Amino acid sequence: MPTRILPAVGDADAVRSLTTLLSQLPDAEPVAPVTDSTQLVDTLARLAAESIDELPEVVVVHERIGPVPALELIREVALRFPAVGVILVTSDASPGLFQAAMDYGARGLVALPLHYEELASRVHAVAQWSVGVRRHLGAGGDVFSGVGGTVVTVSGAKGGVGATLTAIQLALAAQASGRSTALLDLDLQTGDIASYLDIQFRRSIVDLAAISDITPRVLADAVFRHDTGVALLLAPGDGERGEEVTDRAARHVVTALRSRYEVVVVDCGAQLSGASAAAVEMADTALLVTTPDVVAVRGAKRTVRMWDRLQIRKAEETMIVVNRHSRGTEIQPALIQRITGTSVAATAIPANFKELQGAVDAGRVHELDNRGTVKQAMWALAGELGLVKGTEASAQRRGGRTRGGDRAALTFRRRKEIGR
Repeated sequence: MPTRILPAVGDADAVRSLTTLLSQLPDAEPVAPVTDSTQLVDTLARLAAESIDELPEVVVVHERIGPVPALELIREVALRFPAVGVILVTSDASPGLFQAAMDYGARGLVALPLHYEELASRVHAVAQWSVGVRRHLGAGGDVFSGVGGTVVTVSGAKGGVGATLTAIQLALAAQASGRSTALLDLDLQTGDIASYLDIQFRRSIVDLAAISDITPRVLADAVFRHDTGVALLLAPGDGERGEEVTDRAARHVVTALRSRYEVVVVDCGAQLSGASAAAVEMADTALLVTTPDVVAVRGAKRTVRMWDRLQIRKAEETMIVVNRHSRGTEIQPALIQRITGTSVAATAIPANFKELQGAVDAGRVHELDNRGTVKQAMWALAGELGLVKGTEASAQRRGGRTRGGDRAALTFRRRKEIGR
């Protein structure tokens, strides 16, 4: 059986060199190369959705792949597609990098410039490892779902527009439909999820910030299991500790959650940080919640433009959710869509705070009346997004980019004065 090899190389000269050598390997079947990290992950996800047997045995990642750094990309592939062997091609063959590559999930390393014998030996060994893993698992191959969990970020156009309540209800709806769901609070300084759900907690995302290899046991120790079944990973009780959660840490945490839960909802709050920038960029769907008033809509427009300038997310990849909507207001969803250049969710959440006030004050928003119009709208939104089992997303993987949260967050730090 030929070994299917998928090269992931961004440099045109390196593509020619690598594909030429791969085509000369015995029993090798190189497939069309991908040129960036987004294309690689999307290609593997598409193949895995068709059949696990469609996945290549070997992926060869060049050190200059982008925009996600090579080691970060290797980690994501190893977590989401664990039966695919990854080889790193690099000009730095030092023991330190070799150890780092192994820690991130690579199965081998090949030094530049490329030599036929070394490449052939490494590809053969990794292909055998991949085949052995699949044979060992046998009928349990459905473990390799490949696609991973769906990540939805919920951000606010400004404070007080209802982003946190929306995030909570989306997570509750997904969990109630039978999907394993995690809710991550990345509003690191002012996160309120614990207050809305009236829970006391000891651990938070900060406990994972310095851990490079987040194992299932480590993640389970940091997660709070709510009575509804939703897994909560909360913001720190001391807001100043939020600075410990870097963009890189956020990527690790979101990737770990995605690999273990079918749905991951992230509350990003209304303030952009390196961590929330990474999450928004990684998300399959990025929601921006606004209310139909001038101040909030201006805030939404500023946020959309800032995300675009910082190369976090394009306007057309962002979905606006209109909260506190009523037919009598002058600003309607269609106008907001024209102003922001985004898509707007078909489901608008009606204005009815009296329905919410008792549950919010008691910290029991998970006990909202099923007959309430606000809850019904938020759960309908979950269905529109495809988070509820048995529904189809209105725009499948609308913003699925996984396009280098590290770069976006670094850009944010360099240009954070933009948009002030």
